[in-house]
Amino acid sequence: MNSDSKLILLSAGGTGGHMFPAAALAQDLLSRGYRVALVTDTRGKQFTKIFGDIPAHPIKAGTLGAGILGKVKGAAALGVGMLQAQRLVEQLKPSVVVGFGGYPSVPAVYAAQRRKIPTIIHEQNAILGRANVFLAPKADRIALSMHHVEGMEEADAVRAIVTGNPVREEIAALYAKPFPALEADGALKIAVLGGSLGARVFSDVLPAALDKLSAAYKARLEVTQQCREEDIDTVRKAYEHAGIKAHLATFFDDVPAILSGAHLVIARSGASTVAEVTTAGRPAIFVPYPHHKDQQQKMNADVVADAGGAWVMTQDGFTAEALLARLETFLQSPETLFRAAENARSCARPDAARRLGNLVTAIASGWDKDAARPYDLTQGRAG
Repeated sequence: MNSDSKLILLSAGGTGGHMFPAAALAQDLLSRGYRVALVTDTRGKQFTKIFGDIPAHPIKAGTLGAGILGKVKGAAALGVGMLQAQRLVEQLKPSVVVGFGGYPSVPAVYAAQRRKIPTIIHEQNAILGRANVFLAPKADRIALSMHHVEGMEEADAVRAIVTGNPVREEIAALYAKPFPALEADGALKIAVLGGSLGARVFSDVLPAALDKLSAAYKARLEVTQQCREEDIDTVRKAYEHAGIKAHLATFFDDVPAILSGAHLVIARSGASTVAEVTTAGRPAIFVPYPHHKDQQQKMNADVVADAGGAWVMTQDGFTAEALLARLETFLQSPETLFRAAENARSCARPDAARRLGNLVTAIASGWDKDAARPYDLTQGRAG
């Protein structure tokens, strides 16, 4: 790598939903000859291995928690992170800083904006997150995963461009692969992905629902399921008792292979999960995480469901009986899954990393000179 090549600094919150698209962009930028560095919080350290040899710089960050004490602690941590990010940006002198949301993404992007270094923010969800709402007014460009994103001011929307949500190269490669063969009396492979920690509701409901199937249907099932560590033994015994083939783990590092073989995915509907499932062209039952105030996962899932590529079940409605009825339909009419697979694929943007990389290149090369200029909504772009 040429030490004189431009440096792009990626700033991401310490969860998979922020880190996976950042890693996908990093792959694209490295292929273009850029140098890349990452800034995140201590939580993000567990994801740094997906960035390979890219240097990672941890900083302090905190959310504004509940109550006065929680807000004070969060603000204090964020303040320390701001100072750390300011020193880091001065030291690294990046050509562009790209933020992927989450409070830990704020300090580096904000520091760059104060120093007039170009910034891009990327929003993975169907609603603009609070960190990106704060950063949007001074961002040169706002990259969106979907056409319709709520929570963005009109003055900021004029600088937005739909790139899609970047996925890893291994996932993007699945876009061109056909849906796995599904015979009327053949195996039905179900992948149950519970997010970064596994969802307990899946451990409670899936074995109970599948146990109610007929012996003939049970014999056709092959389940791959992510479980919490404290649930995995109970779930394993339940599947053994039911006579259902099941591969269980607390974490899967072969998600591309799992998606490639799956006929149906049952999962939460975080932005990265939705992007990966749709890129792979797999029908899904999405059970959105119910405790987000803005219901961002519900909105992510609805986009795919409206296109006919998924079914959305609220957590309260995700019962053994309700799931049983849906699964019996799939077993009786496998063409339902085949059609939904193509509908899911229609929601995908497998080239999102390249699109976002193009945007970074345009900004870094000075080809997008109008990006950050103020906008007068009555007169058009000013100046």
